[in-house]
Amino acid sequence: MPYRAKLQDWLPRLVLSPSVALIAIFVYGFILYTSYLSFSDSRMLPSYGLVGFANYERLFGLRHWETALTNLAIFGILYIVICTVIGLTLAILLDRKIRGEGILRPIYLYPMALSFIVTGTAWKWFLDPGIGLENVVQTWGWTDFSFRWIKDRDMAIYTVVIAAVWQSSGFVMAMFLAGLRGIDGEIMRAAQIDGASNFNLYRRIIIPMLRPAFLSAFVVLAHLAIKSYDLVIALTNGGPGRATELPATFMYSYTFSRNQMGVGASSAIIMLIMIASIIVPYLYSELKEKKA
Repeated sequence: MPYRAKLQDWLPRLVLSPSVALIAIFVYGFILYTSYLSFSDSRMLPSYGLVGFANYERLFGLRHWETALTNLAIFGILYIVICTVIGLTLAILLDRKIRGEGILRPIYLYPMALSFIVTGTAWKWFLDPGIGLENVVQTWGWTDFSFRWIKDRDMAIYTVVIAAVWQSSGFVMAMFLAGLRGIDGEIMRAAQIDGASNFNLYRRIIIPMLRPAFLSAFVVLAHLAIKSYDLVIALTNGGPGRATELPATFMYSYTFSRNQMGVGASSAIIMLIMIASIIVPYLYSELKEKKA
């Protein structure tokens, strides 16, 4: 019996140990290795001569990195705000038990099943003036119609926002819909009996109770925005020029194309810090609430 009890105690650990070992090596091990490279003089190949914070100083002196951070601010803010507004609106409409909900919900969720590469390629075709929206509308007879944002340096970043919002809004809707379905109906009925209008019911009771859903949506969307790479590459390839450069595309370019691995590694660490600054407080607040 003692042998069997020990076996039952150690068996889950033995089963999980290969996965834990792989995560430790290929996730945390490479994070530490990248951190080391960010302090080294690595260029085309890894080098182990330490140069301190020289790569970080050079990174924040580069105009391309400033452009990437500016684009990330524009993209991230618009992406999070628009996805949240659209997702919440769709969730409220579906929560009112509208006809055809069983058909509409999968339609809204379908884009999230696609990879960002597919989304970027599809929207690139749709927005291309030669074969996309502009060409179709002009063939219908509206010859003055023009929609060339994807070719415009000042507007190209907004095409990335459009494609990303199209893909993620349904996922945010599902998060808010789950939150709405989890609210006790007695609270809503009591407020309606007290004379609360639908507007005040949502503004004062329902939306404040969705705080966990808002927080989860923000964390997920912010994480996706910071590490966005494949969508940008498929849609604009960072162009025109560097008009849609983001930190992820900057990191890849400087590490593998410009042969400045030290600078690329330092940009990767800055991205890691950005993500950690969002996820760590979220996990802390969740653990604190569970203990409370």
